[in-house]
Amino acid sequence: MDLAAKGRFLSVLSPLVAGSMTVSDILRTAAAASKAWPYEEARKLLKRYQQGAPEKGHILFETGYGPSGLPHIGTFNEVLRTTMVRNAYHALSDIPTRLIAFSDDMDGLRKVPDNVPNQAMLTEYLGKPLTQVPDPFEKFESFAHHNNAMLRAFLDRFGFDYEFVSATERYQSGAFDETLKLVLRRYQAIMDIMLPTLRKERQATYSPVLPISPKSGIVLQVPVEVMDADAGLIRFEDEGEIVEQSILSGGAKLQWKVDWAMRWVALGVDYEMAGKDLIDSVTQSSRICRALGGRPPEGFNYEMFLDEKGEKISKSKGNGLSLEQWLTYGPEESLAFYAYREPKKAKQLHMGVIPRAVDEYWQFRGNYPNQPVEQQLGNPVHHIHDGKLPQGSLPVTFGLLLNLVGVMGDATREQVWAYLRNYVADASPEAYPDLDRLIGHALAYHRDFVAPTLRKRAPQANEAAALRKLDEDLAALPADASAEDIQNIVYAIGKDEAFGFAELRDWFKALYQTLLGADQGPRMGSFIALYGIGNSRKLIAEALAA
Repeated sequence: MDLAAKGRFLSVLSPLVAGSMTVSDILRTAAAASKAWPYEEARKLLKRYQQGAPEKGHILFETGYGPSGLPHIGTFNEVLRTTMVRNAYHALSDIPTRLIAFSDDMDGLRKVPDNVPNQAMLTEYLGKPLTQVPDPFEKFESFAHHNNAMLRAFLDRFGFDYEFVSATERYQSGAFDETLKLVLRRYQAIMDIMLPTLRKERQATYSPVLPISPKSGIVLQVPVEVMDADAGLIRFEDEGEIVEQSILSGGAKLQWKVDWAMRWVALGVDYEMAGKDLIDSVTQSSRICRALGGRPPEGFNYEMFLDEKGEKISKSKGNGLSLEQWLTYGPEESLAFYAYREPKKAKQLHMGVIPRAVDEYWQFRGNYPNQPVEQQLGNPVHHIHDGKLPQGSLPVTFGLLLNLVGVMGDATREQVWAYLRNYVADASPEAYPDLDRLIGHALAYHRDFVAPTLRKRAPQANEAAALRKLDEDLAALPADASAEDIQNIVYAIGKDEAFGFAELRDWFKALYQTLLGADQGPRMGSFIALYGIGNSRKLIAEALAA
């Protein structure tokens, strides 16, 4: 929050209050009443520890990651949203916090991913812990180490404040041993929770504990018998032989829902969110956590992203939009904006949502400095930047920029800047670095997504007459005519009964389809001012000659 905004808020308080409250106090008071979802989530943690800090001295946030594949847009969203809640909690409380990114890298390799090399080699390691599977890219100690490195680089790229935690390291170091013994002591209680949720054939083989085979090294899915809970000993069958083995120090791992609950207890996790598809897992893991004497973390279930057909996004199908694609066509803050909005509502994630997300981000960012504090705390950009908004402004919208690039065709960045100077006197990369970034995104978006779909049509008779009138009126204007003056001319032509447009929108649609080759477009006054009157008249001439 900038000083001007803080000053405006202070000015509306009585001198007595303003003199006795610090800016931090004012922000905390506003945050305590804010309906923005990160503050609502953070208040769950205030209620969780009403008497002060927990015994461990901090609030622990967790996000989980399965390193059987590369990090993706869902990984980004979960860490981003958790960070937003963490930042909101900082505004409400002075209790320290930590965020851990936990990698389930002791899971057995269930199937060979389609998008990695050396697939035949990986097939030989099916069932083995991911940290025991060779790296198919031949760069790291194991496949898990490769994907963990990608995760850390991924999170570091966006500047997240987190601590990386490896399941393998925690299991093998003995850090989970005491809680694993507790799992064996409460073994029957856990079975009573889990068995009713399973199919009958699965009930016969289910075990909360998955021993690591001393023969094959595979994570076994076999029934086990608890021999000595305090010693961590179990008995199971491995390739026809009865084996007694300790589950401590890496001798076994736990089934997914039991593992999640054990981790909550062992680490003291206070907050973890999950996708709607894991509601059942959260329910069962919470019950197991209580059976182990722990308290399940706070959190909420966010909705899943859908593709443009409304179908759930699947990595194996390749539908939807990848993180790399979004960041090719839009900046990081636009993705953060899209992730912030309505997390409990299913949203389509496809190429077409990017331009709107970019422009809405800048709209909210432009509104922020002049808003009272309570509105700023509900503004998405407050949570994207944790109240520390970067400097800079955007003199044209991304949508307008896309339309400019669209009529320019195969343009260069320098050519786009040359056109922008028709509209913005001081237009330069140095003056508007954010706009310079957006030009790169606009050029890529047009090249890959817009250009293949553009189809200009010839105008109908009444449309041609209206275009000739527009050309005549533009010819009478000075070269530096304002966007507003041009827009007034466009409106007047569309409303003129002589041209026979039933609705004003029919005229705008005709302009978009005949001049731009699209069904939707910009405010024409702004576009013509940006593209230049002379260039716009050339567009009209081309349309009339079609």
